[in-house]
Amino acid sequence: MPLDRTFGRPLVIGHRGAPGYRPEHTRSSYDLALAMGVDAVEPDVVPTRDGVLVVRHENEISGTTDVSTRPEFATRRTTKTVDGTELTGWFTEDFTWAELATLKCRERLPKIRPASASFDDQQPILRLADVLDLVRAASDEQQRAIGVVLEIKHATYFESVGLDVVPLVEAELRRSGWSDSPALVIESFESTVLERLRERGVRAEYIYLIEAGGRPFDLVAAFGDDAPTYRQTVQPEGLDALVGRFDGISVDKRVILAPNKLGRMTGPTSVVADAHARGLKVFVWTCRPENSFLVADFRGKGGGAALGDYEAEWRVIRDAGVDGVFVDHPDLGMDVFAR
Repeated sequence: MPLDRTFGRPLVIGHRGAPGYRPEHTRSSYDLALAMGVDAVEPDVVPTRDGVLVVRHENEISGTTDVSTRPEFATRRTTKTVDGTELTGWFTEDFTWAELATLKCRERLPKIRPASASFDDQQPILRLADVLDLVRAASDEQQRAIGVVLEIKHATYFESVGLDVVPLVEAELRRSGWSDSPALVIESFESTVLERLRERGVRAEYIYLIEAGGRPFDLVAAFGDDAPTYRQTVQPEGLDALVGRFDGISVDKRVILAPNKLGRMTGPTSVVADAHARGLKVFVWTCRPENSFLVADFRGKGGGAALGDYEAEWRVIRDAGVDGVFVDHPDLGMDVFAR
């Protein structure tokens, strides 16, 4: 399988491309990640009103596009509850693809990444189809297998508003020829959408995303307070229940580093070893070098946007034996995890 560990190292996955340098999910972000040698890229997908899958971090797009400046869309601003959280803004499901295609992308974290923000308002939103074609072309050009780690967002919510993402994802993967690719991974924080896609015969590695806290929304919707927590899921009994259903888990790095109330590392925990003992792969997200995202042990001077001792933090993650890492700065990720 092209997306197995290579030469004893974890896969390096460009998280939304290379968003440490370019606005996430833009063509230039993906192009840069691919040029920097990543093993795979990770697009997040959400649907439009007319059922087109677009790559956005969330379906609320005021922080990642110029929609708030467009007078023709001013009346689309609204408040919704998504996965139990009330949000106000503009939502992909209220636009057709033709309308979204007129928007331009913006840096989501401009105060931390001002250099990336200098590329604001220059590039259009991409569809999943665009990213799949882009990766295939790069694979052919570079003569190596490059994977796609496809994250499905808010499946239960979208189904509740009449947009079932399962047939949309299946149809796009089959149309593009990716439904039988050994370089395809599908992941979600909701186990039910992964199971439905597998039942429909979409061949991929299926990875269950795990937060450091809280509960998966699909199970909360079905079982309320009886839904298992993410923390329970990474305990030995919880991992036992995943065997045979999924190929692995993808955990918030805090699950491995286990910061205490002061933000200092108490790990690494046994999660990686426990999962491996059950035949489950372990990916980890997200390795970012800025002080704002490091645990307290590895933060340096210069404020939140400055780079801390990210290499030391990432070595802890690497040495825990993880199978894949999501990075915002692919060159730095390749240096620490691949070279």
